[in-house]
Amino acid sequence: MGNLIVRNVDDDIVKALKARAGEHGISAEAEHRRILEEVLIKPRKKPIAQILCSMPNVGEDSDFERFQSNESPDVFN
Repeated sequence: MGNLIVRNVDDDIVKALKARAGEHGISAEAEHRRILEEVLIKPRKKPIAQILCSMPNVGEDSDFERFQSNESPDVFN
């Protein structure tokens, strides 16, 4: 594993990092690693089934029924 040194960090950022680390019960260094990982490592993709199951129920199937017509729809009015 590599090492990372961050210099000239604003005092307010350091305080916020330490406070956030305290909330999670870990060291500021561990919190720093955690933040970097969350932001920089691409999250795993969700399976399509999980995405579909998380969609809200917005109506009955009949609400979305498609009607066939020989006329072109007037989409600009």
